[in-house]
Amino acid sequence: MVKTRVSKAVLSRLPIYLAYLKDLPDDRDHISATAISQALKMGEVLVRKDLAMICEGGKPRVGYLVADLLHALETYLGYRDDTPAVLVGTGKLGRALLDYVGFSEYGLRIVAGFDSNYAMEGNTEKGKQIYHIQKLPRICVENEVKIGIITVPQSSAQSVCDMLIDAGIKAIWNFAPVHLRVPQGIVVKNENLAVSLALLSKTFKDLNELN
Repeated sequence: MVKTRVSKAVLSRLPIYLAYLKDLPDDRDHISATAISQALKMGEVLVRKDLAMICEGGKPRVGYLVADLLHALETYLGYRDDTPAVLVGTGKLGRALLDYVGFSEYGLRIVAGFDSNYAMEGNTEKGKQIYHIQKLPRICVENEVKIGIITVPQSSAQSVCDMLIDAGIKAIWNFAPVHLRVPQGIVVKNENLAVSLALLSKTFKDLNELN
């Protein structure tokens, strides 16, 4: 596999290629960049450049071996890893994420959930353990956790972020509607549901006005 860093734009497209390849019939052995670009309505040159960054080029008139391309994409994206993570904030959203079994397909394993409310301690319906947040540092160290998921209210998000970083977390998946202040070297991915809903609503209204 080609070893290189890619831009955020390229990185955002790689899971799209992977999802398309996984939906191909089991008896499909080869796939061309042309076929991928047509199916996904992307430029062929763009697809070729993206795939060239993470795997060896396909053969002329044959294309890529599907199995090899799948392996290259999954490996580059870390989907073949077993990356431990912790989640802080076990309300409805937090519990739903804790119990979501699909994360394993992406190489993510949520070790446990944490909450400041002692009443939340125990197990979820799927058997995931929830601890009081005081136990966060120990659990992170014992399991070598580097990813933290924040699903707490806006008012608590920064303090939880600071606690995660102190516990050795290097990447944060933030669902709280707030801009987190982090030191250099810490990766933050924000999932602002309010912004996504606003964009969806506005797009829907614009389409209705056009029709």
